[in-house]
Amino acid sequence: QVQLVESGGGLVQAGGSLRLSCVASGRTFSDYAMGWFRQAPGKEREFVARIRTSIPYYADSVKGRFTISRDNTKNTVYLQMNSLKPDDTAVYFCAADRGYGWTRSKAAQYDSWGQGTQVTVSS
Repeated sequence: QVQLVESGGGLVQAGGSLRLSCVASGRTFSDYAMGWFRQAPGKEREFVARIRTSIPYYADSVKGRFTISRDNTKNTVYLQMNSLKPDDTAVYFCAADRGYGWTRSKAAQYDSWGQGTQVTVSS
């Protein structure tokens, strides 16, 4: 497994932006697809975005507002979040997946998880 540590969460007003980072260690980072999930209080963990090489895949709820990217030289995956809404409030988790499907979006398909970072969007 790979160890993952997220950072970059915080409190932001609606319409604002945040950039989350997730640093990986322990395995060859480029061997993994990386994903972002989020979980709001009382709700199930939901898929946000995924990237394996350079082709991203997004949940419909964030398409056009969020951008996932990765830097294999830094073992880091990013989530740039723009035009944030109160509904985006959640704990955001990064996750690593050895699978090759472009649209793998089920939490059970991911092998390793970070501890999460809180994102709160005020109205």
